[in-house]
Amino acid sequence: MSDTFPAAPDRYNRQTLFSGIGPEGQQRICAATAVVAGCGALGSVIANALARAGVGRLRIIDRDFVEESNLHRQALFDEQDCREHMPKAAAAERRLKLINSTIAITGLVTDINPANAEDLLQGADVVVDGTDNFETRFVLNDACVKHGTPWVYGGAVGSSGMLMTIIPGQTPCLRCVFEVPPPHGAAPTCDTVGVLGALPGVIGSWEASEALKICAGRREAVETRLLSLDLWSGEVQRLKISAARQRGSCPCCQQRRFEFLEGQRASSSVTLCGRNAVQINPRQAGIVDLPQLAARLQGGAGVSHVLTNKFLVRFRLAAGDTIPISQQPEIGPCPRGAALELTVFADGRAIIKGTGDVAKARSAYAKYVGL
Repeated sequence: MSDTFPAAPDRYNRQTLFSGIGPEGQQRICAATAVVAGCGALGSVIANALARAGVGRLRIIDRDFVEESNLHRQALFDEQDCREHMPKAAAAERRLKLINSTIAITGLVTDINPANAEDLLQGADVVVDGTDNFETRFVLNDACVKHGTPWVYGGAVGSSGMLMTIIPGQTPCLRCVFEVPPPHGAAPTCDTVGVLGALPGVIGSWEASEALKICAGRREAVETRLLSLDLWSGEVQRLKISAARQRGSCPCCQQRRFEFLEGQRASSSVTLCGRNAVQINPRQAGIVDLPQLAARLQGGAGVSHVLTNKFLVRFRLAAGDTIPISQQPEIGPCPRGAALELTVFADGRAIIKGTGDVAKARSAYAKYVGL
């Protein structure tokens, strides 16, 4: 963060009057760079709060696109985003620029992984977790600890959520508390137990508040405990975790082994929270010519409902007549028992909807995308 700070516009007057921030804190916020990792339920709340607070440079990273089932909890999106098949990062950028045109907002449609994490987080004063899986969180933890970047972990499922703020070198890191990610299928997800729509608003706002403390230079106010709450029962717990770091055995912040960032534990496929879908990351990433892919698929055997925009190509593997790209009709939810639906992004990633079977998803990807 620069030692010289721009003047805070009058739009932040009510925030500046708050003694915890004040004029100097607001100036620091206006000069800060924040990265929101994931822009679903938590990330959309976080990004909205940080943009309205005046964070000078806001970088929003998300791999997914907006669907109707998102709308009950993902505050930045609307039905128009669904109709346009908008990636969440792009839709968030578009919406937030209408809310605050005085700051720099960048939406990046990509997946955070060991190969790109350090580049994506470069220059951040704080990273805020809006992801939906532990593997990505452990990559974030490695990258932030390695470069001394503060970050805020958060999670929400069912009616319960938790968060902790990590200041490398001062507080326990994620691996101090959770040494390894839970096995696939062991932890509850919004796909298995659902999520109360109001919950991400509470946890995301709390995460954003911690991020603003860091951006404002008020690290003494950062919460050093693990916060856990159940919004349905009203229970709130603050768990002391300082002893986790004092043990000195953490492979990340104590031994400086960045196993997740180095890809030693990385997966090329991951099931997605909240729906029956798998994301495929090609082993050799490359830029996809989306119009060319759409043209190749159009009229192909077993392919229907080919749609495209500048961000993605979406199609179904089902018999029937294909639909001209120019008509751009809406694709509704896949009927139960229907064939797969593939959404391919420009970076070669694909989300295969209609299966949780990674092998089946990879087979469909190889046959129809072929990267």
